[in-house]
Amino acid sequence: MAAFSSLTDRLSNAFKHLKSKGKLSEADIDGTIREIRRALLDADVSLDVVRSFTARVRERALGAEVSEALNPAQQVVKIVNDELTDILGQGVDRPLNFAKNPPTIIMLAGLQGAGKTTLAGKLGYWLKDSGHTPLLVAADLQRPNAVTQLEVVGERAGVPVYAPEKGVQSAGGDAVSAPGETTGDPVKVARDSIEYARQKLYDTVIIDTAGRLGVDETLMQQARDIRDAVQPNEILFVIDAMIGQDAVRTAQAFDEGVDFTGVVLSKLDGDARGGAALSVASVTGKPILFASNGEGLKDFEVFHPDRMASRILDMGDILTLIEQAQREFDEEQTREAAAKMAEGSFGLDDFLAQLQQVRKLGSMKSLLGMIPGMAQHRKELEQFDEREIDRTEAIIRSMTPEERRDPKIIDGSRRARIAYGSGVTVSAVNALLQRFEQAAKMMKRMSNKAGMGGFPGMAGPGGGKKGKKGKKGKKGGSKSGNPMKREAEEKALRARLSGKPSSGGSAFAKKQGTPQLPEGLQDAFGGELPPNLGGGLSGLLG
Repeated sequence: MAAFSSLTDRLSNAFKHLKSKGKLSEADIDGTIREIRRALLDADVSLDVVRSFTARVRERALGAEVSEALNPAQQVVKIVNDELTDILGQGVDRPLNFAKNPPTIIMLAGLQGAGKTTLAGKLGYWLKDSGHTPLLVAADLQRPNAVTQLEVVGERAGVPVYAPEKGVQSAGGDAVSAPGETTGDPVKVARDSIEYARQKLYDTVIIDTAGRLGVDETLMQQARDIRDAVQPNEILFVIDAMIGQDAVRTAQAFDEGVDFTGVVLSKLDGDARGGAALSVASVTGKPILFASNGEGLKDFEVFHPDRMASRILDMGDILTLIEQAQREFDEEQTREAAAKMAEGSFGLDDFLAQLQQVRKLGSMKSLLGMIPGMAQHRKELEQFDEREIDRTEAIIRSMTPEERRDPKIIDGSRRARIAYGSGVTVSAVNALLQRFEQAAKMMKRMSNKAGMGGFPGMAGPGGGKKGKKGKKGKKGGSKSGNPMKREAEEKALRARLSGKPSSGGSAFAKKQGTPQLPEGLQDAFGGELPPNLGGGLSGLLG
């Protein structure tokens, strides 16, 4: 997450000098603690939180768990990870409190500009996706066009909006008013919405309330009146992750004013320092339930303290990545693709289907950011153009069904036609075909290994009886047992596919200016890259 990028870099640098030491002295630990303290203060974490955090880390680092450890440096990182998880809310994280008798009432509170209205739509979309029937309530009758914004957000999310009052409008209509004034009773709107939800059988009500540019008694009183009128099951305090040092004072004021039950962090995709997240849970003792990290409706996730701590320390978040894949991927389609990989019949149509499934997970940048060790390659990730995926899709869709099934038939004239139809250069088409061939070989190799005990359900060498079909395939492949001759055959095959003479060198020779997949990601996959990434990001995707 962008909000923690600076903190991640600083903490990674703090641990670097420990890796080469077999035994840590008190001076080594004090130096590391000093760097950690600077990193946290630079991230706008509350001073009291920093003091207690570093004190606990130092106490544990000087104890037996580090001095007797086989790898002291890793043990220090583990201690920091444990303490980060603790201040992010370990032990107080929990799911939403749903009412035994619907509707469940969720009230949003926070300062103006924190992102309450947008978050109401995201929460509604998340609840709808989870099988609930939510209703959004426009109780912010003060901010200009707040009701209209909620109606637009609700329409995008496919969630109905209860808005009997239009509130303050910036232009047109009878509801035009000066900023700071209201045109209706927000308490009555909130109260009536509960009865409306019961009549229409909505099981969850999300009430969007008004905010102010700063904490004041008028804001708190209105929030208290709405709270007392509807008796919500959850009062979620929405806080902007970019607020910095003021986060603690604001959170304490709202805790005393409305006694919120949980926190939602918004704008975690911004370039702020992220200190709010590390301060609020620790100071208030209230759990962070959700995090919003983008403008899209799906840029919203349940907050897990341990996973967030792992991301901050550049240890990745594989669990979240797996959960997203399980939720979005078509299991039957994935199984069919795996079978085609095993038998070597995986074509460009199959690749396109897999690429579309990957796109459901979100941006490639966010996905790769969940892989351990990717912080050191942040510059390469930031330079990656998400539109490369669109170009790849355009190239494949410009091919005929026969060309997608058998890319070997694509000669020079076909490449020119495909390039013209997809609006790219011939070299871009060549690059995709070359990378696809490389990825196909790698997938076949992986499936062969799987047949010897790797992936269950995939046939490989020795996985079945050698029949006529297998003999025929061997004859057709004509792969020599002589290593030098086999290398020459493969080089000639690559040259034919790329439309270049074999004397021109390998079609897979690394080209200058083509950003390759970071080594950290290759290591994460044990040297074997997943088929939808091929041998490089821009190479396979455009």
